[in-house]
Amino acid sequence: MVTSSDIDETRPGMLSKEKIRDLWSTTYNTDGKPDWSHIFPYYHPDCVFQDSIQRVEGITEFQAMCTRLTNRCKKLHMEIISLLQDQNVVLMDWKMTMSFKRFPDTPIYGATKLVFHEDGRIIEQRDYFDLWGDIFNGIPKFRKMYRNFMHKKFG
Repeated sequence: MVTSSDIDETRPGMLSKEKIRDLWSTTYNTDGKPDWSHIFPYYHPDCVFQDSIQRVEGITEFQAMCTRLTNRCKKLHMEIISLLQDQNVVLMDWKMTMSFKRFPDTPIYGATKLVFHEDGRIIEQRDYFDLWGDIFNGIPKFRKMYRNFMHKKFG
């Protein structure tokens, strides 16, 4: 549950930018698999998570999605590049590096939008990233074909 020391004094009920940066930096590390257990209390039971791959509703489904990602990755690291907060919305710009069992480390660049419920917990999370473009950039022959295809079809 959100405690008074975690709250942004200028926005009652909201997590501070410092606390958000600390929580996300602790979740993703360089010495092993990611662990989200410490951030789950900050999510509302009716939270909605969406990214380029999936949409899940409810804290139970969100926790299951996090477990699936943990099982797929050897390790995961996130660098928060910038973090902005306005009213009940936080925007983060980040670089996430994923290590899989048989593939080289893969950096993915993206952004996250967090929307907070009036009780201070996260009610919506939307992650934006180009998963395939970032992955294919790490595969020399695929990179050129993928970029040519994207340019030809989408300008």
